[in-house]
Amino acid sequence: MKDTTIEKPLGTSVQLQRYRLRRIDLTQLFLFAAGLVVMFLGICAIVPQWVAPYSPTMIDPANLLKPPSASHLFGTDYFGRDVFTLVVYGSRDSLLIGLTSVIVGGVTGGVLGAISGYVGGLIDLIIMRIIEVLMTIPGILLALAIAAALGPSTLNVVLAIASGTIPRYARVMRSQILSVKLRSYVTASRSIGSSEIRIFWKHVLPNSTAPFLVMATIGIGTSILTGSSLSFLGLGVMKEIPDWGTVLSQGRGYLTVAWWVCTFPGLAIALFVLSVNVIGDQIRDVLDPKKSNG
Repeated sequence: MKDTTIEKPLGTSVQLQRYRLRRIDLTQLFLFAAGLVVMFLGICAIVPQWVAPYSPTMIDPANLLKPPSASHLFGTDYFGRDVFTLVVYGSRDSLLIGLTSVIVGGVTGGVLGAISGYVGGLIDLIIMRIIEVLMTIPGILLALAIAAALGPSTLNVVLAIASGTIPRYARVMRSQILSVKLRSYVTASRSIGSSEIRIFWKHVLPNSTAPFLVMATIGIGTSILTGSSLSFLGLGVMKEIPDWGTVLSQGRGYLTVAWWVCTFPGLAIALFVLSVNVIGDQIRDVLDPKKSNG
């Protein structure tokens, strides 16, 4: 009797195994990144006193520039302050600036892009010409100019960073609106007499936000990096408790004799930015129908 069993190609099983291993690795990486974000946002920024062993303003002349040890996990700076404590407390302003600037820039750019893409005509022409002018200026350069003109404060830093991100959000939202408003279900809704406002809120906008949300998630890390850069250059928030960028700026003069003052705040910035980017990539994979079907 002839065996009718169909053998699966060896390559298929190998590819499937590699795919499963890759998915496991991505899941573990996502959980690790989410854990870091929760630690920074939920613990260090909100209740830093639960984590930090010392006061961020406590000056100890007997422990100037001490290397990392059991009593000072990240060492001490030139004032004798515990660097680990400064990193924990400094996350509050850094994350506040990053989140707020994304909200301000995202909402402003999203509204401009939605109006430009859906209304079209002369309004689209005017808005996009303004956006194109802003895009000719690098975001960090625009942020530097605005921060230098307005002066160092939390509000001014947020406005400076948000101004550089508005063109990107506007273009992404406009392109999505232009694509969605030509879909057949939008045309069908218009043919049965639905108002333009109802069509926009019920059909166009909900189906245009996926790439925008991914971009906003990744933009949190970029905004924190820009805010830290402004603080490093002396244009950030000047407070008694420094943020990550300010700690970096203050410790750069001691890099050859006390490397830990700059290293650990820099690692905190790098870890948070990488974690947010990993989360943004995973959100993109979930919301992308092509990858979901594959």
